[in-house]
Amino acid sequence: MAKTMTTSMMTEGQINRAIELFSAQLRKHAVELPSEAVQQVLGQSKLASEWFEVFRRRVEMMSSMIVRHVKEVDRTCSPQQMLDATGRKQYTDRDVVATMPRGEGDGEGEVVFFKPGRELANNAELEQEYELRGLKPVDPYSLAEVNKDDPAFADTHPNATILGDNCYAAFDRWDGDERNVRVFRHGGGWSDDWWFAGLRKS
Repeated sequence: MAKTMTTSMMTEGQINRAIELFSAQLRKHAVELPSEAVQQVLGQSKLASEWFEVFRRRVEMMSSMIVRHVKEVDRTCSPQQMLDATGRKQYTDRDVVATMPRGEGDGEGEVVFFKPGRELANNAELEQEYELRGLKPVDPYSLAEVNKDDPAFADTHPNATILGDNCYAAFDRWDGDERNVRVFRHGGGWSDDWWFAGLRKS
C-alpha cells in the first residue's frame, strides 16, 4: 500500500519547531559571524523571503514522495532470475545486468519514491536530488520487488534507480503497451515524468 504525505496545513507546533531549529543554528555559529555584518544583513528587505524559499523548496521535495513497504526480497537469485521474476518484457544490456548490485538484507523495509518535477541533465544532478532528500539509490532487487508486488504501479509512476557507472534499472509501460523493465548504461538526461527510488540513509 502506498503512503503519501498529507496536504493539511503547517501547524503552530511545526512553526515553533522551525523557529527553534533555526535559532539553535544561529546560537551555535554566533562566534563565526561578526556583529556589524549581521546587522547589515538583518536590514536587507529580502532576507526573510529568501530564508522561507529554502524551507519551502525542501518541504515541496518531501511532499512529492511515496513510500512502498516491501516484506521480503530474494537476493539469492541471479540478476537475470530477478528480472525474469517480474514477468515484464526486458530490454537489457547483458553486461550491465550481470554486474547489478544485490543490495543487503532480506527482511521488511521501505522504498521511498520521489519525483524531482523537472528535467535532469545527467546522473550527477539526479544524485544531488537523492542527497537533498537524505536518500541513496535503492538496489535493483528491492525496486524489482516493489514492481513485482504491484505491477500496475509503474503504469502511472514510471520508476528507476541508478546503479553506478552511469547504469540504471527502470520500470514503466510505454504508451499503454506492454509493461517492461530496462537495464542499460545511460549517462544522459531524465525527463520530468520519472520517479526515482531510494532508501533512507542510516
